[in-house]
Amino acid sequence: MIGELKEGEAGRKYGTSGGTYYNWKAKLGGMTVSDAQRLKELEQENGGLKRLLTDSMLDNAALKDLLGRKLASPQAKREAVHILMTGRAMGVTRACGLVGISRSLFRYESRRADDGELTGRMVAIAAQKRRYGYRRIHVLLRREGWLANHKRIWRLYSRAGLSVRRRKRKRIAAVERMPRSLPTASNQSWSMDFVSDGLAHGRRFRCLNVVDDYTRECLAIEVDTSLSGLRVKQVLERLREMRGLPSSIILDNGPEFAGKVLDAWACNAGVTLSFIRPGKPVENAYIESFNGRFRDECLNKHCFVWPRHARRLIDEWRIEYNTERPHSSLGYLTPGHTRNNGF
Repeated sequence: MIGELKEGEAGRKYGTSGGTYYNWKAKLGGMTVSDAQRLKELEQENGGLKRLLTDSMLDNAALKDLLGRKLASPQAKREAVHILMTGRAMGVTRACGLVGISRSLFRYESRRADDGELTGRMVAIAAQKRRYGYRRIHVLLRREGWLANHKRIWRLYSRAGLSVRRRKRKRIAAVERMPRSLPTASNQSWSMDFVSDGLAHGRRFRCLNVVDDYTRECLAIEVDTSLSGLRVKQVLERLREMRGLPSSIILDNGPEFAGKVLDAWACNAGVTLSFIRPGKPVENAYIESFNGRFRDECLNKHCFVWPRHARRLIDEWRIEYNTERPHSSLGYLTPGHTRNNGF
């Protein structure tokens, strides 16, 4: 083109039409070959920059479609790639680059076995044991023969939305705790305390809880609308006939425990009554922990109509607690299993 323009300026005949010649002259007149090459390179570079700017604007508009989505898991990222491919007509390579995953991860298909049956059984257990977390449900599933580790149970447990809501506890100021020797065998030290609740028509009733400090076994739950020191003595006499008496019993300073009836009985039976300091329930930690589980898993779960109805449901729960419920401090064994094996 530049050569023919020079020939035309020299008066020689050129082989192009007049219209084409004058178009070339308007565009390239006075330029050398090197100038034309630099102009072409600048035009190509400018075109590339325009394409980059256009692509960047399109990418920003596409990423705005993903605002509000949490792209943390591979499944969420694959869904985001599908959105960009269908909504913005992007190719798979470009969409994967924007989301930040490889094409192999996008096309990955899980070969994991179907967890529907295990999830269904887990949901059924959680419906019966509404205050059980995934660890206790895992123990129950292993007893039934399911081969699954705790990580798989946690994944399915979370996906099914079975997480137990924690109840807020009242904050207690830090106090100096009294050192107390730990029991080393069953039937060595017991703990006692009262828990109260109400019937459906509003009448209150009380529960006397007796727990073995070593095995965490609930020895008795006496239920009645009124429990005096004499009733406490009768419960302890009944336990004496069944399994003998411990060397000490930890209890608070309630009138039923601090009265003359229980004091005389303990003196005759050779049992030491270890009273905690007033206002220091933390010194009777074993029974306080049991009371929390008892209220959370039994009292808050049922609506009691009559005292007889309350006795039946509470005794059923006590048997389940001793024989079925996994206890975290016992390595997820049951209190009954711990006692029977001499741990």
